[in-house]
Amino acid sequence: MPDLITRRRAVTTSQGSEPPTQPTAAATAPALMDHLAVGPVGSQAPASSASSVAQPVSARRRHRPARTTDATSTDASGSQSGLLEDPQQKYSTRDDENDFQTFEEFVKEKLNSVGEHVEFCMVNLYTHLPTSCISLEVVTDMIGALDLLNSLKSLLREVGFANERSQLVLKDFLRKLRPLRKFCVPNLKKLEKIRKFCLANASLIFCTVSSSAKLQTEERAPLDLLVIEEAAQLKECESAIPLQLPGLRHAVLIGDERQLPAMVISKISEKAGFGRSLFGRLLLLGHERHLLNVQYRMHPSISLFRKREFYNNQILDGPNVKQGSYEKCFLSGKMYGCYSFIDVANGQEEFDRGHSRKNMVEVAVVCEIVASLYREFIQTKKKVSVGVISPYKAQVNAIQERVTEYSEVSGTDGFSVSVQSVDGFQGGEDDVIIISTVRCNEEGCVGFISNLQRANVMLTRARHCLWILGNEATLIRSNSIWKKLILDAKKRKCFYNADEEKNLAQAIAVALMELGQVHIPLNSDSLLFKNAKWKVCFTNEFQNSIQKIKDTEIHREVVSLLTKLANGWRQSRKNKITIVHGTCAQVLQKYKVKGLLNLIWSVDVLQENSDYVQVLKIWDVLPVSDTPELDKRLENMFRSYTTAEMNICLLRCVVGDAVVPIRMPVDSSSSHEAEAEADPVQVLSKPLSSLSLKDEPQTSSSEPQSHRKTKNSMPRRQRK
Repeated sequence: MPDLITRRRAVTTSQGSEPPTQPTAAATAPALMDHLAVGPVGSQAPASSASSVAQPVSARRRHRPARTTDATSTDASGSQSGLLEDPQQKYSTRDDENDFQTFEEFVKEKLNSVGEHVEFCMVNLYTHLPTSCISLEVVTDMIGALDLLNSLKSLLREVGFANERSQLVLKDFLRKLRPLRKFCVPNLKKLEKIRKFCLANASLIFCTVSSSAKLQTEERAPLDLLVIEEAAQLKECESAIPLQLPGLRHAVLIGDERQLPAMVISKISEKAGFGRSLFGRLLLLGHERHLLNVQYRMHPSISLFRKREFYNNQILDGPNVKQGSYEKCFLSGKMYGCYSFIDVANGQEEFDRGHSRKNMVEVAVVCEIVASLYREFIQTKKKVSVGVISPYKAQVNAIQERVTEYSEVSGTDGFSVSVQSVDGFQGGEDDVIIISTVRCNEEGCVGFISNLQRANVMLTRARHCLWILGNEATLIRSNSIWKKLILDAKKRKCFYNADEEKNLAQAIAVALMELGQVHIPLNSDSLLFKNAKWKVCFTNEFQNSIQKIKDTEIHREVVSLLTKLANGWRQSRKNKITIVHGTCAQVLQKYKVKGLLNLIWSVDVLQENSDYVQVLKIWDVLPVSDTPELDKRLENMFRSYTTAEMNICLLRCVVGDAVVPIRMPVDSSSSHEAEAEADPVQVLSKPLSSLSLKDEPQTSSSEPQSHRKTKNSMPRRQRK
């Protein structure tokens, strides 16, 4: 038997001019059998289907009209001569090979097309129809047929249609479809009729309280039982809507009156009790309630405070949260345990254009924590879902803008970030919850976050870790639930300061700089350098220069350079500015700032108790044109250094990728000074057994040393 082929365009032509619709199971199953009732390749196809499925090549080919570039301008004789000259180009008697497909390709395409309709119908029918309309036997046949259909598709891809296994599976599939001819449903094509049919036969209906009113007009058997979820969050008039349904014999209200009530914007209506729920009214009337007294979400250290303050210790922890495996660590450090309050002392409360409050310092802290969680996830691939809750819309928007880059990768399997208001998080939960309380003022005014129900919602969303950010002083003065929470955190040793953590301290400093408080990051109590590797000393000239710079971007660049220098980063040699004259060339460094300014610094030495320690000395930040004058002044100053002093300044120790300061005992340094004066190389060539590396946090200073060492007793470092 010759190969059977058919035009591809013939496959896509529908029977009739009307657009195709989703067929019902009764119509689809026979159609599929009609299309696929063919034998193996080489056998005669059934007469009923052969004409519609495939025809021999010779029967399908048709002559095409002559191909001419301009039929209107070419006469008959010209066309004829052109045909004789190039008949293949002018008049082709062969179809393009791309317009044909083999019989096997046709079967695969038809099987995929019709198979999708079959699967769509069957799944929806056995999922949504009650057993009164569809028997278990029919459902079993449908599921079996779909399994065989998927197997057949796989075999066609792997071994082809002519394979014996494919033929056997096809026969089994068709055998499964035949009994389904007897199953019939109304031939419904309009969506509204399908909806009414499903509602009329459903035994379980899910809907909102408002949309339940539509059931009043539906022709169906009466419902027996009504269950209202989150009933304590509904206004009484809203709960009354589903209670009007005819035939109800039982109603169950599920809710928690200690969490968010219904939202009522009008203060007058709220005062009049318009927001009261039917759940609350029944409790006031003395109706008995059943307390679900086991919680299965929160780690016990998270649930401890809310159980005592909101539920009088009536709630128990489920066995799952008591297991050791439920305690998870997503970031290192005690601050990031299961439960902690993190004091953001340098916050600044402000209003946005919509008169909602925000605190950009807390925003910076939240974003740094989220960034740390993401970096940890990238390294460990430990799955984590992060939720950020704030009671103020402006704060939610500010945080969302900053964590967009992490939200966009939330599709990445294992990491997700969600930022919402308290109302938006009602009923939600995440592995880690970060709460931003926003308020920061001297009066202790905290507004509506003092509401117990709102606080209860915020404190009950976390599964494994709950980290609360806020200003301790403000919340303590409020005499609200937040004061109790802070005192409890201190008692449980879960209270931490944000500036104790290096990354958070730097994030706070940068946020303060963006708010125009530039003096805060660069004074003697700087958060930028509190936990840095190097102690940083500023000259008065630098402090004066930085205050004169009004460009925020330049400020940010200077702070960024100082932060990196304090933590051991050094510029590559190719990017350094070379100083070609005098002693300055040995110790003085110049880094470009935005191509306009030079940040000038060096390594200096200070005495701390009985040790000498290397420090960073920031001399000035000034325009490139003013740099030579400063070079001359510093050149004269560096000439007064002893050889030993200069050698200690030049010593360099690298740990990993960072340059760290060297600490040297005073006695060891003094004993080598005479040798160093004679031969400067000797100090550097001595064994470094007397040197030590100190990497503890040190505070920066901009004040000069109160006393100056004499030339014979080793370094005197705080020269101007």
